[in-house]
Amino acid sequence: MRILLTNDDGINAPGLATLEAISAELAGPDGEVWVVAPAFEQSGVGHCISYSHPTMIAKLSERRYAAEGSPADCVLAGLHDVMKDNPPDLVLSGVNKGNNSAENALYSGTLGGAMEAALQGLPAIALSQYFGPRNFERPDLFEVALAHGADVIRKILDQDPGVGADYRLFYNVNFPPVPVDDVLGIRAVPQGYRRETKFTVEPHKSPTGRRFLWIKGGNQQVMTEPGSDAAVNLEGYISVTPMRADLTAHDHLKALKTIE
Repeated sequence: MRILLTNDDGINAPGLATLEAISAELAGPDGEVWVVAPAFEQSGVGHCISYSHPTMIAKLSERRYAAEGSPADCVLAGLHDVMKDNPPDLVLSGVNKGNNSAENALYSGTLGGAMEAALQGLPAIALSQYFGPRNFERPDLFEVALAHGADVIRKILDQDPGVGADYRLFYNVNFPPVPVDDVLGIRAVPQGYRRETKFTVEPHKSPTGRRFLWIKGGNQQVMTEPGSDAAVNLEGYISVTPMRADLTAHDHLKALKTIE
């Protein structure tokens, strides 16, 4: 198996090193693991692509590249430049430092990389590690992802229907914020919504008197509705959420027919 890796935390992120270890196990001794990751952190860029300016790419070592662009840019670089003669069988994005459950999924560059791979017709999985008071002081913040990542990916691929639709499925996996021995299992669940948690801004003045705004996230320990991603994560389960890039609100189409 040939696997292409990317992330949004950057080429030197510890979560990417965890994903490389997971991928080496998946690929096996006869497989290949390729990395095309952002040269600098790209958290929160979503499915952004660098459409209006070129992306510099540099080979760092065998099968390892850094690109000055977003995760989606890196996937495009991997598929259409770095691996164009031998495309990957699978694209993995992560392991993100922090959860991409609930509304975080909409901002996530980690999911943006997986989404681009799916739009290119390839199986793709985004992986993220939830943090909280039960695991934030652990020696290895990614121990749950490392212990369970390969097994979760295999189980997803065993059930993946393939192309099957114009907008191919991709998968959002979030590892719970608990010590590795406290993981309760895997749950296939929908995306949730943290009703009291939103991104905000915090203004600050620089020493020169200029005003700057810092983007602030909300409380990540807020439960979503029972049986959805962040809720099961906070209970100790690994969440798996199938997604598509189709943004149509299909449940509202029938009601909207009245305007025709």
